[in-house]
Amino acid sequence: MIRVIIGFLFVVFYCIISIPILLALSLVRIFRPKAATMAMFHVVKWAFGVVVRISGAKVNVIGEDRIPDDEPVLFVGNHQSFFDVIIGYTYMKRPTGYIAKKELQKVPILSTNMKFLYCLFLDRKDIKQGMEMIKQAIDYIRTGISVFVFPEGTRNKSGDELNIAPFHKGSFKPAQRTGCKIIPVSFNHTEAIFERQFPIVKPEKVIIEFGEPIAYGDLERDQQRHIDTFFHDRILDMVRTNQKLEA
Repeated sequence: MIRVIIGFLFVVFYCIISIPILLALSLVRIFRPKAATMAMFHVVKWAFGVVVRISGAKVNVIGEDRIPDDEPVLFVGNHQSFFDVIIGYTYMKRPTGYIAKKELQKVPILSTNMKFLYCLFLDRKDIKQGMEMIKQAIDYIRTGISVFVFPEGTRNKSGDELNIAPFHKGSFKPAQRTGCKIIPVSFNHTEAIFERQFPIVKPEKVIIEFGEPIAYGDLERDQQRHIDTFFHDRILDMVRTNQKLEA
């Protein structure tokens, strides 16, 4: 329970100090938008890194060298824990916007932080809004911002990390339209940090793997046609392989 208390206090502390930071960087952004974005990017990376340390999670990261720092990409991953975002963001090398559920847009300060770093909020029930969000993600990539999406559309709450739901094909539109590379990302055992024994936070060994970047144009025609299945199966294989490392 002590980790939960410390974590809560840090989140409150961060929310307080992020207000003047956001105000200052909003002014800087008028004249130097890239500098302001990079500054906020490093602030959030630092904050997430602190949360990971407070949780006591021991992270085994595989393939960090596969993340490019000179071009935007589309990250796609399986999703089973709130910590997927927290841990994953600490390994980003350039500003990256996450596609998040619309409910987070209602959280004060947090949503402002997210919007500053190009996060997008998805209403799964509004098809028109979903199409507009995809267009926005395409624009972000074209302007140099990477995008991270969980194509399952929601967290896997089954308790079986191999039970990855089918991917939504629309999640891959940003890569199809821009030609950017797609990086499959697998998360193992992250739900054991928090969700498995909510509201207790436990220090657990977790694995995150960044797969080989794949350009949409390099896929065979059949793979392009079934791109959702192609990456679903690839990530499932990564999760299955990394389960052996958990033992």
